[in-house]
Amino acid sequence: MQNRYSPGRLAAVIVLLVMLVSFIQLGALTLAFYKLGLTPDSALMLLFASLLGSIINLPLLRIKAEAPKEAPQMRVFGLLRPLQPIFNGYTTIAINIGGGLLPLSFSLYLMDHSVANMAEFGLIILIISSISYLISRPVHGIGIGMPVFIAPISAALLAVIINPEQAAALAYSGGTLGVLIGADLFRLKDIRKMGTPIASIGGAGTFDGIFITGIIAVLLT
Repeated sequence: MQNRYSPGRLAAVIVLLVMLVSFIQLGALTLAFYKLGLTPDSALMLLFASLLGSIINLPLLRIKAEAPKEAPQMRVFGLLRPLQPIFNGYTTIAINIGGGLLPLSFSLYLMDHSVANMAEFGLIILIISSISYLISRPVHGIGIGMPVFIAPISAALLAVIINPEQAAALAYSGGTLGVLIGADLFRLKDIRKMGTPIASIGGAGTFDGIFITGIIAVLLT
C-alpha cells in the first residue's frame, strides 16, 4: 500500500506552498510599484534590482566600538550558530544597495516627480522619523531593531490624511525616509556600544525595515 504521507509527496507540497507564497508576494510588490506610477516591466526591474542588491553592502566608514559581553547566537535545528563574523573592536558602517540605496533613490525620485508638495513630504518624514526613533532599539552585537508594521501603518494613515490623491507616493517616501532617518541615522550614536562588526543601513536588504515599510505603506493606501 502506498503511503499518501510519503516524504516525496510532503516535499512536493512544501515546494508548491513556497511557490504560491512567492507568487503572492511578487504580485503584491508589483502592485505596490504599479501604484507608484511604474509600468509592470519597470516594477519588476526595480524589484529584481532590489533582490540582487540585497547581498551587497557598500562600506562607508570604520569606527572603533566596544566589544559585546557575549556573542549573539541563534538556534538552528537545536544547535547554536553565531549571527555575525567575529568582532575585532571596530564596526564598519555600510549601506545596503537593495534595502537602503535603491529605496532611498526611488523615494527622492518620487518626491521630485510627485504632485504633492515638499511641505507634505517633509511633515510625514518628520513624524515617521520620530516614531521610528522612539520604537527602535539597539540590539547588542547585532544592530538596530524595530517592530516591522508600526512605521508603514503610520505612514499610510498619515498619507491618506495629508493628501489622499498622492497617498501612495507620500506613504512610500515618508515611510522609507522616515525609517532611514529615525531608525538608522539617528541611531548611529548607538553603534559604538553594540559590538557589531558591520552596521548596514538597509541591513537585511529587501527584508529590512526600510524596504518593507515602503511597500506595506503603499499597499495600505
